[in-house]
Amino acid sequence: MLLAVDIGNTNIVCGVFDGERLVHSWRLSTRREMTADEVVVLLRAMVGELLEKVDGAVVASVVPPLTAPVLAATRELAGVEPLEIGPGVRTGLRIRTDNPQEVGADRVINAAAAHQLHPGTMIVVDFGTATTLDVVTADGDYLGGVICPGPKLGAEALSARAARLPRVDLQTPPRVIGRNSVEAIRSGLVHGHAAMVDGLVKRIEAELETPAKVIATGGLATVVGPLMERLDAIEPDLTMVGLRLVYLRNRR
Repeated sequence: MLLAVDIGNTNIVCGVFDGERLVHSWRLSTRREMTADEVVVLLRAMVGELLEKVDGAVVASVVPPLTAPVLAATRELAGVEPLEIGPGVRTGLRIRTDNPQEVGADRVINAAAAHQLHPGTMIVVDFGTATTLDVVTADGDYLGGVICPGPKLGAEALSARAARLPRVDLQTPPRVIGRNSVEAIRSGLVHGHAAMVDGLVKRIEAELETPAKVIATGGLATVVGPLMERLDAIEPDLTMVGLRLVYLRNRR
C-alpha cells in the first residue's frame, strides 16, 4: 500500500492506495506550528491498522515549516523513506516556465495527473486557498498559468476590511442577484469566481490558439465548478492520484 500526503495552505490531505484504488482519504486543517510528534499522533489515529500494510510513501508540500515534520512522521510510521516531490522528480511533464523550481508541487502534481487521465491540451483549475489555472499541452509541456486569490480569501478580506459586511460561509446562492447582504456576498464570491475562471479560460485559449479541456479540482470545485460555462470534468482526488502516478514513475 502507498501512503500519500499533500500539505496545502488550508488543509493536509492524506490518502492510502491499494494498487490503483484510493482506499481511504482524510483532510486535516493545516497548522504550521505542528511538530513531528503531533503529526505522528494524527496520522496514526487516521490511518490506523493500514499503516502495517504501507510499503511506500510520497509527500508534496507548499508549506515549508511543515515539510520536515511530515517527512519525519512518515518515516517513523511507515518505516520507509518517502518520496518528496520537488526539483529533479520525474513527473512525465516538461516544465516550460522561466524558473521551473518555483512552481508549486501541488500544481505540477495536479497537471501530471490530469495529463494522464484526460489526454489533450488542458487547463487544470484548482479551487483552493488560491485558485490556480495550469496549462498543459497535448504533448506534455507545462506552460505555466494563473494564480488568483480563492473565494475563502475573498470572504476573509471582505469581513476584515468592510466593517458592515458579515463573514459568510461559501454556498451556492439561489440567484445571481442577492436579496440581502449574505446572498450578495455569496453571489460575488461564487458566481463571480466562476465568471472569472470562464473569462480566463477564454483568454488562455486565445493565446494557445486552440481549444482546451477544463478539469477542476480542489475543495471548492463542487461549489464553483457547476456554475462555470466551460467544464469537462471535476476530479476531487486529482492530487492524490497525481502523487501515486509520480511515485510509481520514480520508484526504484
